Amino acid sequence: MTERRPYPSDLSDARWELIEPVLTDWRAERRSRALNIGRPPKHDLRTILDAILYVDRTGVQWRYLPHDFPPWETVYGYSAKWEKDGVFAQLSGLLRSLLREHEGRNAEPSACLIDAQSVKTSTSVPATSQGTDAGKKIVGRKRSIVTDTLGLLLAGARAPGRTPAVTPFDAVVCRGRQGGVARAGAGVCRPSAGRTEGSRRAGGGMRPWRPPGTLARRRCWPGAGG
Repeated sequence: MTERRPYPSDLSDARWELIEPVLTDWRAERRSRALNIGRPPKHDLRTILDAILYVDRTGVQWRYLPHDFPPWETVYGYSAKWEKDGVFAQLSGLLRSLLREHEGRNAEPSACLIDAQSVKTSTSVPATSQGTDAGKKIVGRKRSIVTDTLGLLLAGARAPGRTPAVTPFDAVVCRGRQGGVARAGAGVCRPSAGRTEGSRRAGGGMRPWRPPGTLARRRCWPGAGG
């Protein structure tokens, strides 16, 4: 079979080297659970991921995936399994940690920023999936994000209208060097300088902090759609 020409969305060798162990371990673990029964995998994991990145980058429907990739049903199946098994979240956390260390930060953030935004939807969107934000006079959905202070995404959610999109944020906490914890919904938080080591006040050790522009920059990244 002729080797396909690369697309701009394809992974570079250096990027693939970073994430290849995660995907290889995932495939090996699934094969072990199946007792290695059945046909061996036919498609290369890197090609599968390149196909997923192509769809993500171009926005084409799965059925319109170019023929030089594996069948769209196969690619979609891998994408759904990786989403269900938390592989994408694992890769996101890995790359975020590497980037933070490259910037001279700790791998895990000690502060997070939480914000929400009301987004208009089209008239073809089902009414059950949207609502009305009376304060901003917007009919659509509310989307929320949690980032670190570099603007790197920690979590995201969307909900109809004025409904707070907090479900994924229940597990997102900001942990200070002294062990302080502030739950999502606190707005912006960072460790309090007055917190003494060994203190165990529930939910304490955090104070409001507003670094300029971080969330504003992060807001430019999502698409315009709800």
